[in-house]
Amino acid sequence: MNVLIVEDEKGLARELETFLSREHYLCDMAYNGREASEKICVNLYDFVLLDLGLPDYEGIQLLSEAKKANQEAAFIIITARGAVDDRIRGLNLGADDYLAKPFSLLELLSRMQAITRRRYGVKNNVIAFADFQLDTTSRKLFHQNTEVILTKKEFDLLSYLLLHRKRVLTRLQLTEHIWGNVLEDDYDSNYIDVHIKNLRKKLAQHSDADWLETVRGIGYRIRE
Repeated sequence: MNVLIVEDEKGLARELETFLSREHYLCDMAYNGREASEKICVNLYDFVLLDLGLPDYEGIQLLSEAKKANQEAAFIIITARGAVDDRIRGLNLGADDYLAKPFSLLELLSRMQAITRRRYGVKNNVIAFADFQLDTTSRKLFHQNTEVILTKKEFDLLSYLLLHRKRVLTRLQLTEHIWGNVLEDDYDSNYIDVHIKNLRKKLAQHSDADWLETVRGIGYRIRE
């Protein structure tokens, strides 16, 4: 999943990036409000970790703007322990959670996972479809009791489609989710088609159904 870290303490921002990258999140960083505002306007994020104490921008104002630009992102406020009023204002504006500094990185991860479970109705970190079970903790796919070996990109693609199983996802959305900021990175949109083709082959070895539906001219979705 794509995460924007908005934090002016560069040491903490880098610590967050290193930790979340190890947990298979794609991280983008902004060290001030202006930079964060620009990134939020042009990129799609699954999570925004927002420090309210920014030097150049009112954090609550940035949250309000970001909610309009990235309506589907989950927002976690990072704030000083005593800033109760800001936390309340942030939650009233639609933030999903908050963490008071200093905080545990493992607690942050746990809260991000809990938000994902609530948002997409996932129980026990396992997403089931037909006889398949996708374990988001171990990052493994099983058909009954047999593991279906997936690459990292294939797992990320399948899990993202399953979390949004009632929607058609465009190639751009899928590309940004797997490769991050497509405006800065060298990417080829055909990569999505290649990964979909490979996923179809692997799923077809265990099921006759074609679970990955191509919506012509738009993108892909999980077939119900």
